[in-house]
Amino acid sequence: MYTVLLLILSNIFMTFAWYGHLRQNSAPLWIAIFASWGIAFFEYCLMIPANRMGYARYGLSGFQLKIIQEVITLAVFVAFAAYYLKEPMRWNHLVAFVFILAGVYFAFLPKQAEAASNSAITSEAK
Repeated sequence: MYTVLLLILSNIFMTFAWYGHLRQNSAPLWIAIFASWGIAFFEYCLMIPANRMGYARYGLSGFQLKIIQEVITLAVFVAFAAYYLKEPMRWNHLVAFVFILAGVYFAFLPKQAEAASNSAITSEAK
C-alpha cells in the first residue's frame, strides 16, 4: 500500500529531523533547529500525500491513519536508536511496543465486531 510506504519514508526523515542532532552537540542550537526544519520539509512532502491517499483512496479513518503512523514511527525509531544513537532496546521497551500493537489490533477491528460489542454493553445496562 502506497500510504504505508510513504509513511515509512516520511518517518525516516522525521526521526532524523527530531533526533539526528543529538550526536552533534557541538553545533549551536539555532543551527540544529534550522537543519531540522529543512529535513522536516521532506517529511511533510511525504506525510501529507500519504494521509490524503489513505483517507480518500483507501478509506482509512483519521484514527487509523494516526495509529499506523505511530507504529511506523516507533519501528523506525527502534532501528534509528540502535544503529545511529547506539542505544540498546530494553525489555520494558519491547513490552511497551507489544501493548501499542495490541492497540492497533483494537483500532482495526471490523465494524461488525464494534456493533456487536456495543449491543452487548447496551443489553447489560438493561
